[in-house]
Amino acid sequence: MPDTTRMTTNTLEPYWMPFTANRQFKSAPRMMVSAKDMHYTDGDGRRVLDGTAGMWCVNAGHCRQEIVEAVQAQVGRMDYAPAFQWGHPGAFELAAKIAALCPGDIDHVFYSNSGSEAVDTALKIALAYWRAKGQAHRTRFIGRERGYHGVGFGGTAVGGISNNRKQFGNLLAGVDHLPHTLNLKEMAFTRGQPSWGAHLADELERLVALHDPSTIAAVIVEPVQGSTGVIVPPQVYLQKLRQICDKHGILLIFDEVITGFGRLGTPFGAQYFDIVPDMITMAKGLTNATVPMAATAVRKFIYDGMMDGPQHVVELFHGYTYSGHPLACAAGLATLEIYAKEGLFERAKNLAPYWEDALHSLKGVRHVVDIRNLGLMGAVELEPHAGAPGVRTFEAYIKCFEHGLLIRQTGEVLALSPPLIVEKKHIDEIVATIRKVLADLP
Repeated sequence: MPDTTRMTTNTLEPYWMPFTANRQFKSAPRMMVSAKDMHYTDGDGRRVLDGTAGMWCVNAGHCRQEIVEAVQAQVGRMDYAPAFQWGHPGAFELAAKIAALCPGDIDHVFYSNSGSEAVDTALKIALAYWRAKGQAHRTRFIGRERGYHGVGFGGTAVGGISNNRKQFGNLLAGVDHLPHTLNLKEMAFTRGQPSWGAHLADELERLVALHDPSTIAAVIVEPVQGSTGVIVPPQVYLQKLRQICDKHGILLIFDEVITGFGRLGTPFGAQYFDIVPDMITMAKGLTNATVPMAATAVRKFIYDGMMDGPQHVVELFHGYTYSGHPLACAAGLATLEIYAKEGLFERAKNLAPYWEDALHSLKGVRHVVDIRNLGLMGAVELEPHAGAPGVRTFEAYIKCFEHGLLIRQTGEVLALSPPLIVEKKHIDEIVATIRKVLADLP
């Protein structure tokens, strides 16, 4: 294990950290050196309560022995198998278990290594499917403002977070965006899904009319927008998107990298909202973040629509060296077994009302302008400093860490998503720490 007491500016400098204020971090590093269940241990030996499941991903808690042993056994048996024109049993077994968790006829699984790759895979499958169906003119994608779909060129293009886009130019052509659904005037302090805002789905009809439905390959949305601050969809909003896509023959992709694997108390957000999208992208909770892995699951008609031509010809010219990596599959199988054995999805569902009440008890606390929640997701939005956006939430983020709590900070929002093994005492601690930090914050 690296000796964090010996780290200096020179030893920190070579690592260009992702989505990080590198200069600030390297001036005052926050190092994690171990983790177990609900807690990290930092470089000073302090226990830090994990209020974000790592980064929305460690759903079953840290360093679960069953997953550790499964990965250890696999690496000793076979470290790697070629992903092209070869297979290994774990990849097929895991795909069958993922398909069984998916709604409706979503029954085929394509592996990748991150949520970003899962999204780009979904976009490429959409294009390839329409070409196979003789509709190669369907090349346009529609995303949503404030959406996050990873950092690939495709995912960034359909995403709608301005800071993620502005450094990189045009990215992918032929992309348009729905408006986001957050309106504090109409929705502030709503518990669960807001009653206002379903009409915002009608904007899809305007975009379809503008571009012509025959040019549109797919619409992609997160069931709950996570990285931009836990934006909960209005009641029947997602159902209306499904209806409009059906009306015009457009594929609907749910990006469930965050909402998948129990975050809303169901296997996927699709079941929570009682919708069958045409594709689901997933990652994070798939392996409990023990080994990087992602997947794109598609409906039967999409897979079948690609299975044409001579049998020896590759149907989809796409894939990754590490698609269905043996270690990742071992981690995924062990993770899904834990979810089932411990009933973690149902546990999250049962804890959601307590979580909601605890979060909304922060209403009236200094600086708080909104609280949002669904399942075991939550957001506390703060009033920004005048002329200094993001400063107050970053200060709160740092102070929470100093008080032994890990949260997420995005824009003016403190975002929360504890592991599904969270107990009521942990929820109380999370809320009490935020309350104290905000009370002392200028």
